[in-house]
Amino acid sequence: MNIAILDDYQAAAGEMTDWSELPQGSDVRFFHDHLSDEDALVARLQDFDVVMGMRERTPFPRTVLERLPNLRLLITSGRGNASFDLPAATELGITVCGTDGAGEGPTELTWGLIIAMLRQIPLEERTAREGEWGVHIGIGLKDKTIGLLGLGHIGSRVARVANAFDMNVIAWSQNLTEERARECQATLVDKETLFRDSDIVSIHVRLSGRTRGLVGAAELGLMKRDAYLVNISRGPIVDEAALVTALRENRIAGAGLDTFDVEPLPTDHPLLKLENTVITPHVGYVTREAYLGHYRGTVEDIRAFAAGEPVRMLNPEVRDTPQLRAPED
Repeated sequence: MNIAILDDYQAAAGEMTDWSELPQGSDVRFFHDHLSDEDALVARLQDFDVVMGMRERTPFPRTVLERLPNLRLLITSGRGNASFDLPAATELGITVCGTDGAGEGPTELTWGLIIAMLRQIPLEERTAREGEWGVHIGIGLKDKTIGLLGLGHIGSRVARVANAFDMNVIAWSQNLTEERARECQATLVDKETLFRDSDIVSIHVRLSGRTRGLVGAAELGLMKRDAYLVNISRGPIVDEAALVTALRENRIAGAGLDTFDVEPLPTDHPLLKLENTVITPHVGYVTREAYLGHYRGTVEDIRAFAAGEPVRMLNPEVRDTPQLRAPED
């Protein structure tokens, strides 16, 4: 099998698992650059039977999958990938599998962004190196209100830390119940109250048709001028143009952002020019622990697929679909 490991930005994949455990004759290639152009991506992957994509760095829509006749197994790190067209993969007879991970990277980064913003760590670090000693007065967390947009796995852990900081925790999402909020030591409020009363709004919902554009100009307009927004979930949950306007006009105090509409973020993007942002390049999940789990899982997925018993399938119905491509030995 010819196997492609995509978007290995840190050139770390080769050291994260024992690739020699793959079936005999497997040829693995690691790609450290990112291709955004579909034609270039298709040209690169023409000869590969197996492709592994790290999270949602490289999308695989129908327009790409239809042009990869040799592709038999598509792997994503984690147990879901909104940028993989599962119905198209199923129709084309392509098995899609996920992996396990480890650690609580997104939860930890959420607090890293919050503290970096409120204590102006990037500014203080830069100016200290430039010879200015102490240029900003920080803001503490105790008794502040954090509004959590979602109380799933990550949101609930963010709430746990917020309570340890003696913060007031409020929450809202479309399906959130009072019982779930109480379990997480949070108070369920309506959407408007969350944006109006929070000193920090942190987003922890999945990207879907219901959540795309969930935070727009109206929601940002409800926020206090000294409030902050954090998004480590997915960029399109927030109306990016509305956020740029709110930040540029100082309608909110700042934003800590790890996810964006287009990634990698273009170097001329207006968010990069604003002083009231803390920007990280979608590294919420990028920890050694998570990478070990993702790449070990990739080897497991390939071995299981080669043995005819795929694991962690995201489109199990493909097993009942007539194969439109004949697998090559």
